[in-house]
Amino acid sequence: MAGDNSDNDDNGNTGDNRNGNVGTDGGGRDEAAAYWATNLVRIRPGEIALRGYPIEELIGRFSFVDITWLMVRGELPTPPESRLLEAALTAAVDHGPQAPSIAAARMAATCGVGLNNAMATGVNLLGDVHGGAGQQCMEVLQDVRDRAPGAGSVEAAVEQVLAEHRYVPGFGHRFHPRDPRRDPLLGLVEQARDDGVVAGEHLAAAVELERQLALRSSKPIPMNIDGATAVIYGELGFTPELARGLFVLSRSVGILAHAWEERQTGTRIKGPVPRSVLADYTGPDLREPPR
Repeated sequence: MAGDNSDNDDNGNTGDNRNGNVGTDGGGRDEAAAYWATNLVRIRPGEIALRGYPIEELIGRFSFVDITWLMVRGELPTPPESRLLEAALTAAVDHGPQAPSIAAARMAATCGVGLNNAMATGVNLLGDVHGGAGQQCMEVLQDVRDRAPGAGSVEAAVEQVLAEHRYVPGFGHRFHPRDPRRDPLLGLVEQARDDGVVAGEHLAAAVELERQLALRSSKPIPMNIDGATAVIYGELGFTPELARGLFVLSRSVGILAHAWEERQTGTRIKGPVPRSVLADYTGPDLREPPR
């Protein structure tokens, strides 16, 4: 007998449970209902509602970006807000297999694990050093914004921040002299500021940081993707930690695509370097063990 059990793993309950709770008595049902209480989604027989909106009223009317905003913020974004968020998510989707997270996912895909495992391998490599610069940049931008009133100006606030930070994340790039994603992203923020969609405080802080960093260096140090998306996430009111989560959501698309591409090659056990290359050995010369 065939049946649609696609959601059984989502709620762990396949019985006839009309009120959506689990338990054998009233107290047990109340305890179970409170244990995973959530304001994100309401699930009842024949009903799925996200933040109070019936799913059937959302499908076909709102984009994945809109629903992402709804789920993490509680309300649907305005169209201009949605466009800014979509731009940030689009810009960070991939940066090639030289990125450790991408390379790891591709290697995992050749080792006999599922596609989801390969994706998890890549996502789990996104940490403070590789993947955390956007969050860290947002924290710096918010520091500048918060200092500006007391310092008297954004310029003075940036001077204070730079005096305390030897490294400012979100500026400069090891590969791009000028990150090709910077200008279109900041252009969208400038337009949104002019249209009254965002306040422009994070933008002002980032542009002033960029200006002063250039004065301290022999060459310009323009914003990179982490800095530009930090501006967008900050202007849209996301917290720094949630902004990192959104970056991971974006980059997971690239991780998926690379893992799938590698899977299609049929390669088995692909390592970090070609098989013809052996790592340099830097230990002692061959020797006899003591007798």
